[in-house]
Amino acid sequence: MRYSNAFIPTLREEPQDAENISHKLLVRGGFIKQLSSGIFIFLPVGWKVISKIYRIIKEEMDRIGAQELFMPSLTPSQIWKESGRWEEYGDDMLRVKDRKNREYALSPTHEEIITEIARKHIHSYKDLPQIWYQVQTKFRDELRPRGGLLRVREFLMKDSYSLDESWEGLDRSYELHKQAYIRIFKRCGLKFVHLRASSGLMGGSLSEEFAIISDAGEDEVAICENCGYSANLEVAISKVPNYAISKYDEFKKVYTPDKTTVEELAEFLKIGKEHIIKSLVYYVNNKPYLVLIRGDYEVNEEKLRKIIGNFQYATDEDILSLGSYPGFIGPHNLNIEIISDESIKHMDDGIIGANEKDYHYIGYKINFDRYYDIRKVKEKDLCPECGKEISIKRAIEIGHIFKLGTRYSISMGAYFQDKDGSLKPIIMGSYGIGLGRIMSGAIEIYNDENGIIWPISIAPFEAVIIDILGNNFASEIYEKLRNEVDILLDDRKDISAGVKFNDADLIGIPFKIIVGKKFNEGKIEVQRRDKTAVYEVNINQAVDTIKKIILDERRKFEI
Repeated sequence: MRYSNAFIPTLREEPQDAENISHKLLVRGGFIKQLSSGIFIFLPVGWKVISKIYRIIKEEMDRIGAQELFMPSLTPSQIWKESGRWEEYGDDMLRVKDRKNREYALSPTHEEIITEIARKHIHSYKDLPQIWYQVQTKFRDELRPRGGLLRVREFLMKDSYSLDESWEGLDRSYELHKQAYIRIFKRCGLKFVHLRASSGLMGGSLSEEFAIISDAGEDEVAICENCGYSANLEVAISKVPNYAISKYDEFKKVYTPDKTTVEELAEFLKIGKEHIIKSLVYYVNNKPYLVLIRGDYEVNEEKLRKIIGNFQYATDEDILSLGSYPGFIGPHNLNIEIISDESIKHMDDGIIGANEKDYHYIGYKINFDRYYDIRKVKEKDLCPECGKEISIKRAIEIGHIFKLGTRYSISMGAYFQDKDGSLKPIIMGSYGIGLGRIMSGAIEIYNDENGIIWPISIAPFEAVIIDILGNNFASEIYEKLRNEVDILLDDRKDISAGVKFNDADLIGIPFKIIVGKKFNEGKIEVQRRDKTAVYEVNINQAVDTIKKIILDERRKFEI
């Protein structure tokens, strides 16, 4: 590609609405343009990056025997109602009606559609196993899109689905995907972590996610640097914390005027928050639950949901109807089912609400039949595997794999005839990768004050020839290289050398081939974008030397 013919609308100034480095550089580098909130256009160099990511994904999916298909984005409501997710998805699902008033969804994912195919065409164990995949546009009506391509309303996703006759078969398909994902992310040049994760609305028995540690991420993850334990904060666990002995060991009621929060109460009583038992009320189908947790912890609502189901938060009126008072509720003499976190298990004496305005009990003796892990892991909690301190970091999710099991096959009637003639539900798995997140995540990892530093495997161009002299040599080596190297010739006229260098660095092209002042000495320069090396190349050996440099760099990303 000659720059004089290319459409690469670079910007000198940072976009004012960009929140993180990848968003800023993707816009400034001419990779994307926002059309509306959470909806982006991929401009030519941006689409080149996406296409290279797609090629890597396709090669690795094909390697594990997956078959590519393509499913519609617009899907009828009936199949979502069969699975129960028409309502479960809530406002995140973008729903539309056609001229005949029929309801459709712009699909956020395709489990239901895959199950529809399977129940119509998979009849026997002889038809299994299967792995099907696509790269498709998805839609999620995000309330607050942010971060450029990190949280959007329309996005590209590789989603694949495994269909097996047994749980052992699902284990094999799941492991095939896990290894394929590791190869994909390594070939894309990413530094990533592998995490235990929540299945959320997808359902199923197990899920894991792949993520890039970055302050730009919206996920929080727990990492143990000592043993490698890692998990999304939604499912992370830690050792049950020790308890510091309370100075209040006598059970009695104390006056605590207007002290309705843990922070206010701790300051008033001159104690640490770890001596307070926080009491929270949740409702499930009009049944109240009192959740107890140590005052320096937060409830992990994903964990709680697995114990009591989908819940609603209690209102002030609800708490009054229980015979208590908002801000002063506690377990003593309250007729309500209690869910106690492990964090209070070893508390000899705790401080609780007295169910009376402006009063708490001190010296409350802990004695419950059962304790649960419902707390959110926090910084410096102890690792459940090695006992060392855990760190909490922000992360960008780039891939997620799920063991769905029979979640969809049973609800939608996808059965096959087994060897013994009996009908059994197909055992399913689901596996997703966000292409735009790989693109943004790579930039969050690899950038400097001048712009992007792409890994060569997903760079829009592998090299750029910067023609400073305006002679024929730059054009000659471009013609000799362009069939074997993805190369850009910056042949723009009336553009200063400084602008050409700035654009090359901003776009992030891995190698700059400079036809400049050393040409009269019979040499050209090849500079690495990451600034780790500069090569002086004899002009008579330029083509072969450049090919070798590029080939050696490519090999670093081969698995």
